[in-house]
Amino acid sequence: MRKIKYKKGHKLHPYHLEYTGNHKRQESQMQLFVYDTVDLIEYNDFDVSDLQKCISVQKTNWLNIHGLNNLELVQAIGAYFSIDSFMLTDILNTSRRTKLEESADVLFFNIKSLLPAADSDNINIEQISFVLKDGVLISFQEKRSDFFTHIRERIRTHSGLVRTKKADYLLYILLDAVMENFYITIENEEDKVEELITISKESADPSTLERIEKHRDNFNFLKRSIIPLRDSLYGIKSMKDDTIYSAIEMDSFGFFSRLHQKSLELLEQIESDLGTLESASNFYFSSQTHKMNEIMKTLTIVSAIFIPLTFIVGVYGMNFEFMPELHYRNGYYTVIGIMILIGIAMLVYFKKRKWF
Repeated sequence: MRKIKYKKGHKLHPYHLEYTGNHKRQESQMQLFVYDTVDLIEYNDFDVSDLQKCISVQKTNWLNIHGLNNLELVQAIGAYFSIDSFMLTDILNTSRRTKLEESADVLFFNIKSLLPAADSDNINIEQISFVLKDGVLISFQEKRSDFFTHIRERIRTHSGLVRTKKADYLLYILLDAVMENFYITIENEEDKVEELITISKESADPSTLERIEKHRDNFNFLKRSIIPLRDSLYGIKSMKDDTIYSAIEMDSFGFFSRLHQKSLELLEQIESDLGTLESASNFYFSSQTHKMNEIMKTLTIVSAIFIPLTFIVGVYGMNFEFMPELHYRNGYYTVIGIMILIGIAMLVYFKKRKWF
């Protein structure tokens, strides 16, 4: 059975940029929010050369890029913000696992967003990367999606704390939005597992076992995706006592602790769901065994009924000349009647013993 796995990237030189994802036809576009508690300016369809006059160091800046096929744009963004080439490579290489890198003034966060595929048992994967530096949060998405639509509306309508906080809080709510997709995916998987449990109780169709194994692979893939996320969020928690690191403000570490707790909850839920899948497998094999037992019981009863009948037929099939009943006028009908009575008597006996 084919397992879900990340697409393997080429063995590239660290400074050679190449987008390895599946959305190679996605047009690259940028969107910039510059805001504080009083003002909000939203920029669309602009060039990297315009960033200097658009970004305000006194305000929170969120630059979102969706579509990573334009390598010149990614290189220009990296050059403008002095982003390390290794980070740019990780942004474009979608085969990398979730990771966290930090320095004195830069935080790089790479995460996989997972959502169930429509009308199938597969999982859609998109890599999202974040760079937090000097009050600017840069997010890189492989394609245009609605993961952050509600956050944009909160910024526009001044809802919640987002306009009163800095870019580190914005990173928190963006990560929280991505983690919500894990809950959606797990819930969808759980619904399908419940369906499989019902089917496995009623059917021994081999395709049921194939679906069970498919969803087991899905849960294991979710687990492999969340474990490095948990470790990365724990790494952010550990920065609280680091006097050198300054990209996240002291009062924002509590928010990332909440995300770490969420990751632990997700892992616990996945472990529970894997146990439920094991129950589905047991139901399936129990159904198979029960069906086989029913078949064997039927065949055994039929065989048991025909054993004495076969004995009688064998006796009267012997070619002895002086057999006592050989010349009886109604001997044939008598023997047939006795055989029928024996069969009926055995059926009644088996029924009373509840053997069928």
